[in-house]
Amino acid sequence: MSQVQRKLTTILAADAAGYSGSMEANEVRTLEALRASRTVFQQFITRHHGRIANTAGDGLIAEFPSVVEAVQCAIEVQRELGTEVHSGLRFRIGVHLGDVIVDGDDLLGEGVNLAARLQSMAEPGGILISQQVYDQVQKKLSVGFAYLGEKTPKNFSESVAVYSVGGAEGGAGKARAVRAAPPSEGKAQFFARAGRLGLILAALFAIDWMTGEEWWVQWPAIGMALWLAFRSGPLFERS
Repeated sequence: MSQVQRKLTTILAADAAGYSGSMEANEVRTLEALRASRTVFQQFITRHHGRIANTAGDGLIAEFPSVVEAVQCAIEVQRELGTEVHSGLRFRIGVHLGDVIVDGDDLLGEGVNLAARLQSMAEPGGILISQQVYDQVQKKLSVGFAYLGEKTPKNFSESVAVYSVGGAEGGAGKARAVRAAPPSEGKAQFFARAGRLGLILAALFAIDWMTGEEWWVQWPAIGMALWLAFRSGPLFERS
């Protein structure tokens, strides 16, 4: 048995949203739209130095040697497919950087599966990327990213950090600036930290009272209050 060949690569997974319903409504028009969309994918994938590894039905898997080129390709494809010229089908795209198994021209393995799961979680016209991809592109592309939290893809035992490209749910065909927000501390942790600060302040007040010193503790108290206000603002806005 030949040795399994593996490599690290960037995988782009895409499929058409609502394809079965479109086929049921009008087979000929849907097939024409699918062919036109595949031509767009092929054009931009080639432009960004990628290749299509396999196609199945309304979907495709492509790989890129560059993470930046893969995400840029996804953005440009969605922009093009969002124009009036291509109004037939809307695609969801997922991008992941991971280890894959090479089988001829085909790619297999968990890396491909995760890209496909990200694609399935995206909104029509949207792009979702993994943490590995975000780490590589967030300072290299002039497009916004939104942190969507830890999600557990279907048939995966562990959760993964997911980011959308250009929209709160990865549904914007045209990228817009959205600040990426890393996971924040939970409310329980926040209140626990606030309680410890309260005990420290109580101890300082007691020392002031027993020593008869002037109330110098008011200054650290003000500083702690400002710090708590700063930390609590984003926390409760997101809840």
